[in-house]
Amino acid sequence: MNLAMAIDSADSDSKTPETPPNTWKQVLEENGSRFQLYARQQARNDADAQDILQEALVKAWRASGGEERLEVGFVYTYIRRAALDWGRSPERRQKREQKSLRDSIWSQPTPTVWFERTLETDERHRQIEAAIQQLPEEQQEVLVLKIWADLTFDTIARPLEASPNTVASRYRYGLQNLKRILSPQQES
Repeated sequence: MNLAMAIDSADSDSKTPETPPNTWKQVLEENGSRFQLYARQQARNDADAQDILQEALVKAWRASGGEERLEVGFVYTYIRRAALDWGRSPERRQKREQKSLRDSIWSQPTPTVWFERTLETDERHRQIEAAIQQLPEEQQEVLVLKIWADLTFDTIARPLEASPNTVASRYRYGLQNLKRILSPQQES
């Protein structure tokens, strides 16, 4: 599902069936880039996102007890939790605050890039990134998990610790807001 189709169908709440758990290799091959995208959304930069994703995969593997199968939704839960833990770490907080103080005087922070760039799509990606970053964090998170990770509302609800109805509402409002932001301004 691409963003344009999702925005056009903002009023419909169709669910895609959840596939059964696959082997680790299959899950990582099929969803590795989706996991990375979600980790990037949760982190302050790409390096932290890679560390968070690695930590989440290790925790998921340990929690599986060596099982061959892996449920995709649990990986998102571990990514979210790892990102929260990563951001709360006292040493990281102190370094981040010191760096922020130094950087705020001399330069503006660069936003996290969510998409890989190609020449043909560069401008559209910038518009979409800017629009997504204008949304509330809860809507951003649900849109990424629903559209790019292709998860159901039930699966998304678990890592967010919210009801599927709340997740569906955030998705619907997020699409409506994106449509409003991305639509050309009509003059009155």
